[in-house]
Amino acid sequence: MPKGGEKQEVGFMLVLVLGFFYLIDHFGFDEDRTFKQRYLVADQYWKKDNGPILFYTGNEGDITWFCNNTGFMWDVAEELEAMLVFAEHRYYGESLPFGNESFSDSKHLNYLTSEQALADFAVLVEYLKSSIAGARHSPVIAIGGSYGGMLAAWFRMKYPHVVVGALAASAPIWQFNDLVPCGTFFSIVTNDFKKSGTGCSESIRNSWNAINHLSSTDAGLQWLSNTFHLCSPLKNLQDAAVLKNWLSETWVNLAMVNYPYKADFLQPLPAWPIQEVCKFLKDPSLSDKALLQNVFRAVNLYYNYTGEASCLDVSQTATKSLGEMGWYYQTCTEMVMPLCTDGVHDMFEPQKWDFDALSEECQRMWGVRPRLSWILSMYGGKNINSHSNIIFSNGGLDPWSAGGVTQNITNSLVAVVIPDGAHHLDLRSRNPLDPKSVQQARALEICLMKQWIETARHSH
Repeated sequence: MPKGGEKQEVGFMLVLVLGFFYLIDHFGFDEDRTFKQRYLVADQYWKKDNGPILFYTGNEGDITWFCNNTGFMWDVAEELEAMLVFAEHRYYGESLPFGNESFSDSKHLNYLTSEQALADFAVLVEYLKSSIAGARHSPVIAIGGSYGGMLAAWFRMKYPHVVVGALAASAPIWQFNDLVPCGTFFSIVTNDFKKSGTGCSESIRNSWNAINHLSSTDAGLQWLSNTFHLCSPLKNLQDAAVLKNWLSETWVNLAMVNYPYKADFLQPLPAWPIQEVCKFLKDPSLSDKALLQNVFRAVNLYYNYTGEASCLDVSQTATKSLGEMGWYYQTCTEMVMPLCTDGVHDMFEPQKWDFDALSEECQRMWGVRPRLSWILSMYGGKNINSHSNIIFSNGGLDPWSAGGVTQNITNSLVAVVIPDGAHHLDLRSRNPLDPKSVQQARALEICLMKQWIETARHSH
């Protein structure tokens, strides 16, 4: 049953914040408790006589944040006369099945899976159609970006009677098992830096050895802590490894949010942030200390563009609106995405894909072990041509396009490639600085959605 109903200003216009009680377990009958899940509704432009519903399949984070960063849906609501629904994913934001106990152990976390989340969404759509006057035959289109994009695609595959189509933006549905090479992801990141400034990717490649040299002494660790303005000083080689991981994640995040205008998706950043960062990294032949001082300037632009950070925290790389703990658990169970580096085709320290090491780490952290190929059994891997009405959009600058669908599979499993696009650029609000490629991508997406809506109408 829905509860709540306060109106809230979220970014673009008023949304209604509601709650709905779901079963904790959709697939067994012993656990019959329920929990309250949050969803947001905006119906200002909705045509009340079975107008379409654009349904955002919530990601690994607070749903209001995704609502604010999915301007595309708000931009097309009037044109499509659509109701917007943003559904929060279980275990994220305020939708916690066991409240404060939700992350306490693997028993409480047992219901955090993509399958349970999709079942939540299916039940919610059926509820909305039965409870909102004039929505009984509303065609529903699933929309999502990144993990949300994977869920949008899988929602259409698993519940084709519930959603008439899906826009899966930056959805790496093939970043599993051995469907794609594990190194492509990091070579795309490297290429973004290579294209953005002379000497840039080489400077980053040389920085790892510079850190290794300096972290071998106490004085060097102290120097690194001071130079990078770290909130917690580095004390040993293990801390130095954490610093390197943090830097690697920073370069990856910059590749994801390399947007053509100022934005604050993961952090507040200038337009084309990699170009700005590369201005500090022109000379890869500098001494260790001079090189790392430049690396600090580069990452400081990412973490401290507003100038408000007094120190840099190596445990934090992105917005707090993302539920890192929940996602970490998911990567330890079904979301096992092989990634690797070789230091030759990319600018990172060589690191082989090691499933056994991941499995041990997951066992230690959560008391669970990952299932390497369960996702392929569940969603079909590359064998998906029996499905229909899914748009897979990917940006040429986005590392996650490595595991994305970038070529048409059938006439109705359509790939849209945006050469100048970073992570789900097409789902962001229209902007005067948008490259032509994303304008064309959106035009095609809208055109296909209109076709799905029309076909669904005729079938009634």
